[in-house]
Amino acid sequence: MAEQTDSKVRIGLAQVAASDDISKNIERGLDWVDKAAEAGCRLCVFPEMAFHPFFPQHRGERRFFAWAEPIPGPITELFQERAAKHGIVVIPNIFELAGPGRHYDASPIIDADGGLVGVSRMTHIAEEPGFNERYYYWPGDSEFDVHATAAGPIGIAICYDRHFPEQMRALTIAGADIILSPFAGTTADPFDGYEIEMRGSAFSNALFIACCNRVGEEAKVAFAGRSFVVDPAGDVIARAGEEEELLVVDIDRERVAEMRQKRPFLRDRRPELYGVLANR
Repeated sequence: MAEQTDSKVRIGLAQVAASDDISKNIERGLDWVDKAAEAGCRLCVFPEMAFHPFFPQHRGERRFFAWAEPIPGPITELFQERAAKHGIVVIPNIFELAGPGRHYDASPIIDADGGLVGVSRMTHIAEEPGFNERYYYWPGDSEFDVHATAAGPIGIAICYDRHFPEQMRALTIAGADIILSPFAGTTADPFDGYEIEMRGSAFSNALFIACCNRVGEEAKVAFAGRSFVVDPAGDVIARAGEEEELLVVDIDRERVAEMRQKRPFLRDRRPELYGVLANR
């Protein structure tokens, strides 16, 4: 499908909880796509591992590998059908089985005609209490692709990835004017710091950043919600609460061009001098 030419686009962040009933979680996810379409959204994004209990809270349990599936696969195909039905871009996040023993934290990018545009895999893998991810996930190999969609050019920084300014800048240089970050943030996490960090990243790259979180209390962690969107001036323009909701936000990509003219950080880069960073 051709990329959107209108600068204005409405996006929906589906801040959802996951129960132990995976089939029901998927059905509810499809319902959230319906709600986003009814609200006039051109894009609907889901949190990290949106349709499964957050299994990385458990350390090294092989049973969870049974939840992985290929892309395209059963979950992806259901959301492709729903995207085509409504003419909406949909970005779920699932546990991907990419080959024997190869598993990724992955966001398939589904265009408004139901076509699978690409897949972004989490590049940086965390390992800490409640986030025992290195046992389950391989480091992503999808590089820093920016995906042309009916809602415009989209970059993805899954959860831990957004903390690395190198990835945010790489996505910007590759052509993103909005970066979506599906994540799993708990009530124990420093959310004020998260907002400060993303405000700085949006400001220095002059683009939109939309962070979509989970909610719900699970066996070892409780997810905080509080999804938010930052504009190219570094201002938070929308915040969700701490319960399930569809955070609907209107963005205008003209703000990207405006801020890059006003504060031309990208123009004034000196990449020929940055080689020292390659091995540091």
